[in-house]
Amino acid sequence: MTAPWRPCSVGDMMKDIDTPALVVDLDSLESNINKMSKIVEENYPNVKIRPHCKTHKCPNIAHMQMNSGAVGFCCQTITETDALVNAGINDIFISNQIIGLRKIRRVVGLAKIANISLCVDDADNVRDIDTVAGDLGIKMDVVVEVHVGAYRCGVNPGEPVAELAQLITELPNVNFKGLHCYQGRNQHQRKEGDRKKEVENVVALVKQSLEALSKRGIPCEYITGGGTGSFKYEASSTTFTEIQPGSYVFMDVDYGKNLNTDGSFYNEFKNSLYVLSTVQSKGTNPNRVVVDAGMKALSVDSGVPLLKDFPSITYNIGGDEHGVLTKMVDGEQMPKEIDELKVGDIIRLIPGHCDPTVNMHDWIIGLRGDKVECIWPVAGRGPGV
Repeated sequence: MTAPWRPCSVGDMMKDIDTPALVVDLDSLESNINKMSKIVEENYPNVKIRPHCKTHKCPNIAHMQMNSGAVGFCCQTITETDALVNAGINDIFISNQIIGLRKIRRVVGLAKIANISLCVDDADNVRDIDTVAGDLGIKMDVVVEVHVGAYRCGVNPGEPVAELAQLITELPNVNFKGLHCYQGRNQHQRKEGDRKKEVENVVALVKQSLEALSKRGIPCEYITGGGTGSFKYEASSTTFTEIQPGSYVFMDVDYGKNLNTDGSFYNEFKNSLYVLSTVQSKGTNPNRVVVDAGMKALSVDSGVPLLKDFPSITYNIGGDEHGVLTKMVDGEQMPKEIDELKVGDIIRLIPGHCDPTVNMHDWIIGLRGDKVECIWPVAGRGPGV
C-alpha cells in the first residue's frame, strides 16, 4: 500500500496546494498553545493541562503542546493512543471505555512501554482489564468516569462511584487512580453564565462522589475534566487537578458562537485551522459558485463552514465533493465579492467542527504566511478502533 498522496511540498505557496486540503496557520496555532499554558500557569498553578488528542490526532502538534507544559494527553481511541506512543509520548489517559478482550490486550500491551490509564464505568469491564493485565504481568491504572450531566457514559455520582472504586481496590492487577468528570455538552452552551453554572453543578456531583469514597477509606487525588469552553471554571474550582481542553489549538465556527459575559463572541483563541478549496465552476448562474470541498472534506454536524476571507458569502452543502457558494440569503442581495471569484481561485473555509473535519484528512499542512513550512501526518485518524 502506497502512502497517501501529499497535496504539496515544503516551500510551495498556498495557491499551489492541491485541494481540498487541511491547513493550519502556524502563527495562530503556536499562539493558541502558548496562551493556554500561560493562562493556566498564571491563574491556576496547581492544575495540570492534559490536552485532548482527539482534536488534532497529530504527534507533531502533541510535541508542541508537551514543550509548552502539557503533562500528557487524553486520547479517545486506541489508534490515537498508538500514534502518540509511537511518537515517544508516554503519559496518556484514554478517556473512553475500551470494551472487549482483543482491544484491551492492545492497550495493555501499549502500557508495557508507556504510562497509560483507562476509563471505566462497568464492573465486568474492570474485571476484564484485571484479567488481561495479570496475563501480561502489568498493573493498570484505571479512572472511574462519573456521569456529571453529559448523558453519555459514566457511573452515577456518589455511592455507585464508590462501589466501583471498591471493586478496583480489591482486584490485584488494577489500581484506582481517580475520577473522570467531563461534561461535553457544557462546552457549547452559548452564555458564559450558563457554562459557569453547569460547572458548579458538576463540582457538586464530584464532591458527592468524593464523600462516598472517603466513607470507604478510598483516597482520590486525581480528578480530570473540563474542555475549551469551560476549562477556567474547572480549573478555579479547587476540586479538579487537571483539565483536558482540545479544540483551543484550532477553534471552529461552533466555538465561535459561544459568548463572553458581556455578550461579545468568545475569542480567547484564534481560528488556526482551515480547509482550502478551489473554485471549480461558475456555471451559468451568476448567484452561484461551486467549490471542490464537500462532505468528504468538511464535517457539517455542527453547521456549515464560514469563508475566512469572504464572511458575507454563504457556504451551502453541495454533496460529497462539492460546496455551493451563494450571494442570496433570505432573499437579500449579497455584496458583489462573490462576483470577484474566478475558476481556479483558492478560498479558506473555517470548519463548523474541527475534530471530525481533521479526521477526514491524511495531512495537516503548516503555513507560515502563505508558504508551506511543514506537512504533518494525521497519524491517529480513523473510525475509532
